[in-house]
Amino acid sequence: MALTNEQLLAQACEARTHAYTPYSHFQVGAALLTKDGKVYQGCNIENAAYGPSVCAERTAFFKAVYEGERNFDRIAIVGGKEGSAPNQTCAPCGVCRQVMMEFCDPDRFCIILADGKGGCAEYTLREILPLGFGPQNLA
Repeated sequence: MALTNEQLLAQACEARTHAYTPYSHFQVGAALLTKDGKVYQGCNIENAAYGPSVCAERTAFFKAVYEGERNFDRIAIVGGKEGSAPNQTCAPCGVCRQVMMEFCDPDRFCIILADGKGGCAEYTLREILPLGFGPQNLA
């Protein structure tokens, strides 16, 4: 059975509960769906030096790649202040978009963003990274 966007967002919400955010108190969760139906969750993890911090989306991608996955369908992302429900749209940062570009077809890979009002918006990677640089640029 294929997961709906709402089910994937629910898994992103669960992943958000694992966030480590003692500095920004802004928690993000992501749920990455592979082409064969597996889900890899990620949360943001902060560091006092800031630079070593990692986003939820990259956590999910890196877990999946470590497990041998290379074929991805979509990712759901939720975010908001610690202690509150995911109450705003939380788009992936530029670095996360670039990681997505490494592994995903920009015209087919979908990014599902909770809108903070109980709904969601869906974008392709190309829509949010129109001039992305990927492996094909090095061919």
